[in-house]
Amino acid sequence: MKRSLILFVAGFLVLSTGAFANTQGTNTNTVSPTLAISATIQKAVQLTLSTGTTAGVSHCAVVAGGGAPDYTMNFGNVDALAINNGGCNKFAPTTPGTTNAIYWSDYSLNPVYTSQATTAASTITAYVSTNFAGPNISIVRTTVANQSTVPASAASFANMSTSAAAPDTIATAADMTAAGSGGTLNRFIGVGIAPTNGAANLTGLQTATVTFTMTIQ
Repeated sequence: MKRSLILFVAGFLVLSTGAFANTQGTNTNTVSPTLAISATIQKAVQLTLSTGTTAGVSHCAVVAGGGAPDYTMNFGNVDALAINNGGCNKFAPTTPGTTNAIYWSDYSLNPVYTSQATTAASTITAYVSTNFAGPNISIVRTTVANQSTVPASAASFANMSTSAAAPDTIATAADMTAAGSGGTLNRFIGVGIAPTNGAANLTGLQTATVTFTMTIQ
């Protein structure tokens, strides 16, 4: 009985030593501890706007606001007859006193996305989320909303959507695939100045807000 007890204790000591074999040892000058590293990967998206890079046009600066709004763009002094030069580019009205003058600029969209399951149906949309107070000014974009070539005339522009439920598609799935994550998409935006008169038509500084939405799917 006494002999069996001694063997049991010796076996227990061997097992205990083995449990810590990687962090400590005797009669040796080497140990090899192991460390398990874990992290939870999450999907990430980023959409930045910047001053356009289209050749052959003047660029209204896109300025990072650092908050609400995230970015600003200023077209300068504008009028419905296109007498003022504005801050970048302009198209005079086709019929002065009847059709709109258009002041416009290019701008760049820079989409970045990581760890997404698929990107084949990704898009960027935009709509006017807060419109101008006066009825004689509107946000415009190229008639083809995702156009990347320089517009030719005032007729190349149309009013941007003011509906969150039906925004304009600024970058299609094909555009997004071609640009890829980290790519650059050049687009065009501006203001249309209508030649209307009356007490409700405002002069002076006017501001509107456009909301862009990038969806990766």
